[in-house]
Amino acid sequence: MVQIVPSILSADFAHLADEIGKVERGGAKMLHVDIMDGHFVPNLTIGPPVVKSIRKITGLPLDLHLMITDPDKFAPLFIEAGADRISVHYEAARHLDRTIRAIQHEGVRAGVVLNPATPVAMLEDILYLVDHVLIMSVNPGFEGQAFIPNALKKIRVLDGERKERRLDFSIEIDGGVGAANTAEIVRSGCDWLVAGSAIFHSADPAATVKEMQHIADNAVAVRV
Repeated sequence: MVQIVPSILSADFAHLADEIGKVERGGAKMLHVDIMDGHFVPNLTIGPPVVKSIRKITGLPLDLHLMITDPDKFAPLFIEAGADRISVHYEAARHLDRTIRAIQHEGVRAGVVLNPATPVAMLEDILYLVDHVLIMSVNPGFEGQAFIPNALKKIRVLDGERKERRLDFSIEIDGGVGAANTAEIVRSGCDWLVAGSAIFHSADPAATVKEMQHIADNAVAVRV
């Protein structure tokens, strides 16, 4: 099932419970949580205590994107805090196979992330193991960036690999996603569309989630 996944990085953290409630009412089935350490990316966001607090106020699965230099050290802390899915960067995980297996061993779904300049070919020997692949359609670290169109090509390549090898990982995209490009992204083969500013900076986040989900559902039938 194709899902619109709100990214809480763009939410008003002074009223986070209310913000999450809005997207829940809009039909969101999962929340995306960006974890930045100020080293792997130039920004700094939240740690395990905040994730633990979020876990208390929502029953939605928490999809954590670790933009950090040492995922092996910190992934267990976020698992304990309540993560349901954890994505680690190919560019940061020195022993990616081991990292993915360690996360899955704790009963959490594990995925790998590719920066815009990293080719899909680098994942050839890990695709059979991961639960999902996250394609960055902006350079990670800041919200509100413009969509990088080459991400669509990468999604099509991944979708082709998935079909040819009969694998069942999900394909996710993050960065510059909104109502205007939702259909094209879905037709390329994407399953989870992460959207932050487009949802939480809109006049009615619940309505925006519904609108984007409606566009996505209609696009599923005409995937290329």
